[in-house]
Amino acid sequence: MFTKVKEVFQKETVCCIAFLLAVISMCFVSPSKNYISYIDFRVLALLFCLMAVVRGFSSIGVFTRLGTMLLTHVHSLRMLSALFIFLCFFFSMLITNDVALITFVPFTILVLSMAKQKKFLIPVIVLETIAANLGSMLTPLGNPQNLYLYTISGLSIGAFVRIMLPYSFASAILLLIFILFLPKDTVSTATAANTATASTTSNITCESVKARKNPRIFFAAYLILFLLCLLTVLHILPYQILFLLILAGFLLLDYRVLKDVDYFLLLTFLCFFVFIGNMKQIPLVHELISKLLVHHEVLMGIGASQIISNVPAAILLSGFTDNYSALLIGVNLGGLGTLIASLASLISFKFYANSEGSDKRRFLFIFTLYNVIFLGALFVLSLILC
Repeated sequence: MFTKVKEVFQKETVCCIAFLLAVISMCFVSPSKNYISYIDFRVLALLFCLMAVVRGFSSIGVFTRLGTMLLTHVHSLRMLSALFIFLCFFFSMLITNDVALITFVPFTILVLSMAKQKKFLIPVIVLETIAANLGSMLTPLGNPQNLYLYTISGLSIGAFVRIMLPYSFASAILLLIFILFLPKDTVSTATAANTATASTTSNITCESVKARKNPRIFFAAYLILFLLCLLTVLHILPYQILFLLILAGFLLLDYRVLKDVDYFLLLTFLCFFVFIGNMKQIPLVHELISKLLVHHEVLMGIGASQIISNVPAAILLSGFTDNYSALLIGVNLGGLGTLIASLASLISFKFYANSEGSDKRRFLFIFTLYNVIFLGALFVLSLILC
């Protein structure tokens, strides 16, 4: 029993901490029916629906197949690296940063290994991770903290994008500069692409025979469900109806996709809702944190993210400020820095650490160095713009 609890804590540390904080807060504010008012059911429903749909697309190999198609037109290491990095950058805007990394980092390891370019794995994977974390900040769909802040702030899609666009544009320029330092060596990607496709297809078909037989039907169905999610994000379709449609859709299409939804993330949100709701009921605590946040939302967002990661930081700090625009910038830039600043970064690290001949210390050194450079440049930009 103790071993299982330890394993869960190691794997879902943030969720466990959020649960403990929620339980501790109950000692100060007794549980009551008011707890229901703490919970933002719209955020939880949207997160669940988006995660399910994106997992559905992944289950039929949509993203990897697109990457493979693009790969056939690449013949140099620099172009190959740029392809992988910007696939993560742009795809993360719609399928979230963690899914982009889950999709493309293993693909990168396989292709670079077969192209005999393993010595460039670390810089490319690190830049992919940075690209996913920074590309995702442009849209409400890009990551959980964006979806949450977009929902509670009342910002329009246009206003949201205008706030984050300068940082996304600057991030793309910085990524291009870093890519220019990679060599132009000619590489052969045809064999690697074919092997990657075969490997991906094998993994997919083992999971869903129906999807293999009717890939176009499944793609069309998932696309319709994704469009329904967008309608809910735009406040056109009620989230209750979306939730029911998504459940019904996957029960008819492939119910096994639902088991791949990150339920621990949903539980993390739920626990933080309870914790923040209780803390707001304690006048002294609410007043103290609110005073600390005034005019320092960007810096506090960055700082808190380094310790507890940017999703919990967004949920926690949002309970004590109305300056959601500054907080949005802070927690998105806060995804840079330490390895835990964005939990998506841990995905890349785990994939690399499990690859043959990995050098974890060198990875962590380059990861930290690159992240500090990006964070420093974008923080200076925030001082100019804010």
